[in-house]
Amino acid sequence: MPITDQEIRELEEKAWQLRHDIIDVTVYAGGAHIGGGLSMADLLTILYFRHLKVDPSNPEWEDRDRLIVSKGHGGVGIAPVLACKGYFEFETLKTFNQFKSPFGMHLDCRKVRGVDASTGSLGHGLSMSVGLALGARTLKKSWMTYCILGDGECNEGSVWEAAMAASHFKITNLVTIVDRNKLMIDGRTEQIMGLEPFADKWRAFGFIVREVNGHDFRELDQAIEASKQEKNAPSVIIAHTVKGKGVDYMENNVKWHYGSMDSVLADKAKASVDRMYGKA
Repeated sequence: MPITDQEIRELEEKAWQLRHDIIDVTVYAGGAHIGGGLSMADLLTILYFRHLKVDPSNPEWEDRDRLIVSKGHGGVGIAPVLACKGYFEFETLKTFNQFKSPFGMHLDCRKVRGVDASTGSLGHGLSMSVGLALGARTLKKSWMTYCILGDGECNEGSVWEAAMAASHFKITNLVTIVDRNKLMIDGRTEQIMGLEPFADKWRAFGFIVREVNGHDFRELDQAIEASKQEKNAPSVIIAHTVKGKGVDYMENNVKWHYGSMDSVLADKAKASVDRMYGKA
């Protein structure tokens, strides 16, 4: 069923809260990979609050959908959305990345409820996702696997090995999403290691490609729904996003791949997010 205007408004409210939470967790931690956390905030929101079949009261539910966030350094975005979904209390995130906290910068699936795989050693997530999807098919299970890749990590050869396997085995119970914010730790992706023609590369590996505005819930929803219906080839959604989305002084600024904030900068960041959502 197509997404309604009311559902979009509800998702926007969740995304607004998530961006506030990401800012707070960055302050608690003394620093985090906030730029990429903000760029994929809308991807996480639509997955957790519209598409993922999960049960926070039973995180090990065998028939749940799986989400592998291959860009695991974005834990500052993943942890707050899991808290909002009900896996644990948001208050516990006040220890994020501190000594003896269960919440490291890269989330550990053995310590954090709702995390399907420990990631962050870039280039491994799609391989794990291909394995999960093949496992579901072998076991004749209906659950889906979703994988979020960073565009910078697509420099890794292992990403393309996994893509080749997904195409060879015609894995259609996997939806791959690339957070295409065009920045990585060292600079712009096209200056460090050019990815373009990016969509054509995926097509050459046998994927059905959909390019969308990664901050538009209607476009994202249509692309995810269409990808879930594919029966003959794997799908990838190239979600064009803005690093630091919502915080004016962070947007498209490579300096905010990782950064820290004091209370003054945090207040400015929240005010900027409020303006974007018409709440200021």
